[in-house]
Amino acid sequence: MQAGAGCFSIPFDVPPYRLSGTVYGTLLNHRSALAALGDAANRPPYDAPPDAPVLYIKPRNTLATSDSVVRIPAGIPELEVGACLGLVIGRTACRVSESRAWDYVAGYLIVADVSIPHSNYHRPSIRFKARDGYCPLGPAVTARAAVANPGALTIRTYLDDALMQTASSADLIRPAERLLADVTEFMTLAPGDVLALGAAGPAPRVRSGQTARIEIDGLGSLRIPFMDAAA
Repeated sequence: MQAGAGCFSIPFDVPPYRLSGTVYGTLLNHRSALAALGDAANRPPYDAPPDAPVLYIKPRNTLATSDSVVRIPAGIPELEVGACLGLVIGRTACRVSESRAWDYVAGYLIVADVSIPHSNYHRPSIRFKARDGYCPLGPAVTARAAVANPGALTIRTYLDDALMQTASSADLIRPAERLLADVTEFMTLAPGDVLALGAAGPAPRVRSGQTARIEIDGLGSLRIPFMDAAA
């Protein structure tokens, strides 16, 4: 990993909340991502599609801001860029009901879940998903009241200004309020935590020298340049 791990300072001080530095990702929560897994979802080690949220953490060393360069390790030809809508938690959330879920959401931001391509979602090696800078966030926290319908947002991913993927939050297997209820049934989310709702699949792949840009309706755009680690 490149130098500077753990030095990231989260700059999102705008109302309503400062980020905590804890980002939870959700695997296989977009219908296209589960479809991309195909029949493998019914074979070992999975045996069946998930019947509960599949979560993972993007640790603090992975966090970055818009326009931060993401480094591609030696020997890796390309990376995957998963575009997600992120919920910023505004109140301590434990055993939240679907009907009250939005009371616990302070706002939204764009989450780019960058990873080294891998086919095994069953306890994948941390080196695939938790490298320095592999979770750009931004461009800012958008207050909850500014987004009329978070369940119908268009998410676009561009590579060098060419549109590579269009997805929608309407295609989540667990919409935001249900996911928040299901997650807080077994764990507590703290103010400033981010819950990424899940990326569409298959994720676009990017090579050194390319720039990805993720746009979500009403949230602006997140720009991510990629370069070789040795550059």
